[in-house]
Amino acid sequence: MSRLKRSMLVILLPFFMVATACAEPYKDGEQYKTLAQPQATASEDKIEVVELFWYGCPHCYYLEPVIGNWLKNKPDDVEFVRMPAIVGPPWELLAKAYYTAEFLGVMDKVHYALFDAIHKDKKKVVDEAAVQAIFEAQGVSAEDFRNTFGSFAVAVKVNNAKLMTKRYAITGVPTLIVNGKYSTSGSLAGSNENIIKVVDYLVEQERQAMPAAVTATEE
Repeated sequence: MSRLKRSMLVILLPFFMVATACAEPYKDGEQYKTLAQPQATASEDKIEVVELFWYGCPHCYYLEPVIGNWLKNKPDDVEFVRMPAIVGPPWELLAKAYYTAEFLGVMDKVHYALFDAIHKDKKKVVDEAAVQAIFEAQGVSAEDFRNTFGSFAVAVKVNNAKLMTKRYAITGVPTLIVNGKYSTSGSLAGSNENIIKVVDYLVEQERQAMPAAVTATEE
């Protein structure tokens, strides 16, 4: 190799290294994982971000305000979905509470009330009566709660959440799934703030891939 070529290589190498670092700030297997089996998303037109959580999880509780701030500036092409993870009976009880709030249209009140009851007020929300008390404190009648909590519609949602918890192959909560392909969590990303950064990175990867997919289809 000539002296000129060696000099050019020395000069250009740092630029290549910087460019590579900027292009790939996060790595598969480190800050996120690619799912072994990609899962279908609810929309083909938007990039789906699913948060799997459990009301009894303190990490999920502390992630809530971070998620809330992210949602304020969420891109229009991103669809955010919360999904209660279910790995056992206590998880199923609170998943039923989540979908009951969804069907009753009181999610904005009950979602945070459930988190606060468990983590702030230190209440033991371990049975239907305890869940009902929280709903009633938010203005839901006992009759409306019982009819919805035990409904077929809620049972269908819970069974789907149970199935998807297995299909996403999560090892803990909170876990965020990007477009049915990638998962990240606090343990992978390093912090709640970094979870959002990794999600934004993966969303951008999917966004850049979408035009290519559309072009290929049109051709």
